[in-house]
Amino acid sequence: MTTSNGIRNHSQKYRVLLVDDHPVVRRGLAEVISREPDLEACGEASDVLEALRETERTNPDVVVVDLTLKTGHGLELIEKLRSRDPRIKTLVSSMHDETLFAERVLRAGAMGYVSKQEPPEMLVAAIRQVLRGELYLSPRMTSRLLHRVVGGAPSQEDPVHDLSNREIEVYEMIGQGLTIQQIATRLHLSPKTVETHREKIKQKLNLKSSAELNRRAVQWVLERGWTASETGDGAK
Repeated sequence: MTTSNGIRNHSQKYRVLLVDDHPVVRRGLAEVISREPDLEACGEASDVLEALRETERTNPDVVVVDLTLKTGHGLELIEKLRSRDPRIKTLVSSMHDETLFAERVLRAGAMGYVSKQEPPEMLVAAIRQVLRGELYLSPRMTSRLLHRVVGGAPSQEDPVHDLSNREIEVYEMIGQGLTIQQIATRLHLSPKTVETHREKIKQKLNLKSSAELNRRAVQWVLERGWTASETGDGAK
């Protein structure tokens, strides 16, 4: 039994699994969550496969997911979790552009998106809202979606919005400076498949060469202020 704020009235706590490629971030989130009377951090993971194993082991009520992971991608994890157990709720906590990724994570099966730039209490509030079965987005993103519903879908100025989820993942990693082999390893794809995605990205963005694609991708990442620590570790 829960209160109107989503807090359980008995000793049982909601279990939160933390998925982020940075141990310091996971530790900080775990400390924040442990201070709440109705929440507990039940486990941690740094990539998709580890997160799936931890989900089976810990049986969480909600999984807090970053989009950039050690291997794989947050979008991939959200889709896998939804297909394995639709009862598990997922919430994204990331530095990535909410205007680009919020709708994508909702379509993938997540129930909300919180920027890492928000204070910790905002993440806790979002977790509780998701546990109540409600979606969570920033007021700005909520307003944007409502305007789209009421006024029809506006034209997208940035053609990057037309890329598929997988193409976005590849494009982002190109901007980080990763090689084709490194992208293939991180996303569990063959190099040939990565090359195919590169060609589709070039076509959709109307780019004539791989060099032009690399420059555009790097510029796109830098414009969003994503440092190497926020986007995975760059091309190590």
